[in-house]
Amino acid sequence: MDSSKFYFNPEIETMDRGELDALVEERVRYTVKYAAENSPFYRKWFEKQGVDPAEIKTHEDLLDLPIISGNIIRENQPPETSEFMFRSVGWEDVFTVHETSGTSGNPKSFFLTWEDWERYSEKYARIFRSQGFGPGDRVVVCASYGMNVGANTMTLAARHLGMSIIPEGKCTFPLRVIEAYRPTGIVGSVFKLLSLARRLRAEGIDPRESGVNKLVVGGEAFADESRNYLSEIWGCPVYNIYGSTEGTMCGECDEVSGLHVPEDLVHVDIYDPHLENYVPDGECGRVILSTLLPVGAKAGTLLLNYDTEDTTVVLTRKQCPCGRTHMKILTPQREAETTWIEGTPFNRVDVERGVFQRENMDYLTGEYEAFLYGTEDEGETILRVSMECENPEVCDRDLIKENFLRTFLRYKPPLSRAYAEGTFKIVFNFTGPMRLELNRIKGRPKRLVDRR
Repeated sequence: MDSSKFYFNPEIETMDRGELDALVEERVRYTVKYAAENSPFYRKWFEKQGVDPAEIKTHEDLLDLPIISGNIIRENQPPETSEFMFRSVGWEDVFTVHETSGTSGNPKSFFLTWEDWERYSEKYARIFRSQGFGPGDRVVVCASYGMNVGANTMTLAARHLGMSIIPEGKCTFPLRVIEAYRPTGIVGSVFKLLSLARRLRAEGIDPRESGVNKLVVGGEAFADESRNYLSEIWGCPVYNIYGSTEGTMCGECDEVSGLHVPEDLVHVDIYDPHLENYVPDGECGRVILSTLLPVGAKAGTLLLNYDTEDTTVVLTRKQCPCGRTHMKILTPQREAETTWIEGTPFNRVDVERGVFQRENMDYLTGEYEAFLYGTEDEGETILRVSMECENPEVCDRDLIKENFLRTFLRYKPPLSRAYAEGTFKIVFNFTGPMRLELNRIKGRPKRLVDRR
């Protein structure tokens, strides 16, 4: 068997668990040493914490270090400080400079060396290969080629695999791109890809006959129901990826049973801030990220015990049927997209699951937004869900309401009780195409907004 058809780096991707853990420990030691010697922030941080970097030898030792937040990064860069304290190479080794979106304050700055780019692109090359991409594939990338690293990283990964990239950046590209280049894959969000399918059908083109045989969804968590509907519309599998400027590139293989973490290059732990402790596999918590450097490597910015503020669950560390031994996690969700009612959390994805019930999609486009009003102290909380209909005049609203309520309340007993008692209400609004509030706002749409 030619393993190169199934793996990008078979030696690493199928490494025995014991050998993989040993490699991780080696890289923990080197990365901590590199941080102490090259990162102004960590040099002072170790001193302030009274930590001897030479004593950090194992994964368990790493867990004893304090957790770093995004605010700490912001507090250690201009304008708060005169220098970028997390930059861990000289300017002569910085290849590119990147910023996060800055949605929760000043954007965080990150510096990438060419070595960083090589490691980032290998992570995506592994993901693409695990999803069946290879020589001759032509992939449209509908992701921003700007300060974010995702689109550029995918483009570099394609070079490793013999793939061709069509760097559109947005899913509003002319439909002649589909007809002229016959792409075999598209990278985009669920909603961008659904919108593209509607444009194709309006021009008499069946998405299932377009030549696209794989879709990759990145940048946000999504419900299985929306994945299934997207797969039905395009007639092909839909794979999930999760990445960030900080370096967490994880992705589903063709088993579609969780996202593989490249454990040799990024270390992931799961932390519960309420318990102030790490949790075992199978329990939900925040993704705590640590960069792992191969011995002798450099990094423009590295992070130890960094709180991504995304939540997930470690599903398994056992070998996947695909042959890969790296652990798998549940699709991470942004904690900022989670809200609480009656002591019960729910996420934007929970709302999306209710919208995308299959019977509903005979009437809906999939576009939706939800708003929370009132307070529990006032004795009433209202969730207002707005959904876009293909044709509001023939939309079966009762059916959609019934499907949504059954799905949304099914696994949330406290909310179900509050709904029955009338202290939690769900009201529905149905609009025609392009009539939702999010259509009037620039930037990434926020689909669950707490207005309490």
